[in-house]
Amino acid sequence: MTKRNLVPLLLLFVFAFTTGCGPWETVQTTAPSQAAEAVPSPTPTGVSTPAPTPEPDPIAQQVAALSTEEKVGQLLVAGIEGTSPGDDARWAIREARAGGIILFGRNVASAGQLAQLNSDLKALNSAAGNALLFLCVDEEGGMVSRMPPEVADLPSAYDFIRSGGDPAARGAALAAECAAFGFNVDFAPSLDVWSNPQNTVIGRRAFGTDAQTVTEAGTACTYAMMNAGVIPVVKHFPGHGDTLTDSHVGLPVVEKGREALLENELAPFRAAIDGGAPAVMVAHILMTQLDPQRPASLSPAVVTGLLREELGFDGVVFTDDLTMGAVSQTYGMGEAAVLAVEAGCDMALVCHRSDNLKAARSALLEAVDSGRISMERLDESVYRILALKAAYGLSDGPVVAPDVAALNREIEAVLP
Repeated sequence: MTKRNLVPLLLLFVFAFTTGCGPWETVQTTAPSQAAEAVPSPTPTGVSTPAPTPEPDPIAQQVAALSTEEKVGQLLVAGIEGTSPGDDARWAIREARAGGIILFGRNVASAGQLAQLNSDLKALNSAAGNALLFLCVDEEGGMVSRMPPEVADLPSAYDFIRSGGDPAARGAALAAECAAFGFNVDFAPSLDVWSNPQNTVIGRRAFGTDAQTVTEAGTACTYAMMNAGVIPVVKHFPGHGDTLTDSHVGLPVVEKGREALLENELAPFRAAIDGGAPAVMVAHILMTQLDPQRPASLSPAVVTGLLREELGFDGVVFTDDLTMGAVSQTYGMGEAAVLAVEAGCDMALVCHRSDNLKAARSALLEAVDSGRISMERLDESVYRILALKAAYGLSDGPVVAPDVAALNREIEAVLP
């Protein structure tokens, strides 16, 4: 099942555990000289040489050891309430066994509190005996930031680039912010091309108004985050920059055909994927020329056909939040989660209300039990998720409150 985008993850996992190198350090290899080449020993006549025993795949072994309930839990990213773990957080981790938790401004009061919250979530997850936890955040800088008030601001991507900022330095700063508080997944950067000036949901969150600018700046930012050890999730595939409707409240419609999309909206995503981007978020947008019925996040034509098969992406695919109006106005929460997995997504974001998380989990379990989602299909997503967690060296260790003054100096050093 390994394709070109999963290969870097598995290689990184192997490097980390066989060479002692960190996930982004370069491993140097030198071909042996001719004089040093080993001469094969002759095989006696009539004696066959046994085939070498293949090395066991640790990720496959980990998948096989999980129960169906644990596997389904890995497909869910849950939003929680409060600034400390409440009943909803405990249920998401202990009962739903969620693969990830996402925090918002409602969960953040101060630097010390945020570090303690993430530390407590990791401790809950460890005590439950779950697979390691994605701690997720939307940290783009500017218009979309979840950092505590003590942390210095980064300008929006558009203003940063227009002022001459270095996108790689921006990526490193975003990763530093996330890592300081224990986040290992950042739903950033936005690779949308802001080609419609009336589009306010993206606007200055984009790096630019043309595909070339977004491609160059967006990929540089993405790779810098990867090199810093934080998982970037490029978004909002297949492109939210030429829409009028805000998908938080309604379903945007894009009438462009495949060729037009490839030239503009898809160009930054193709470049990021070719460069090894580990994760993609799919938007709730109706791409009428690709699938006239379902939004991209629930569409096999978009997720499996375009993203996986045509663009060759085999990393982890996240949905945008399934509680957003673009989906919730048409689909029930449970059906939306099942359709997303059927489309080819790996992880469903359920960012608001514990009852939505319960509905998504129940529907996924029922779909697996009935055979609507096969065990092979379920294992495919769980394998990708666990491979990504292993490649980035996630841990359940405590989060130490950061030196905010030092973090601010690092952020301010990259400001244009």
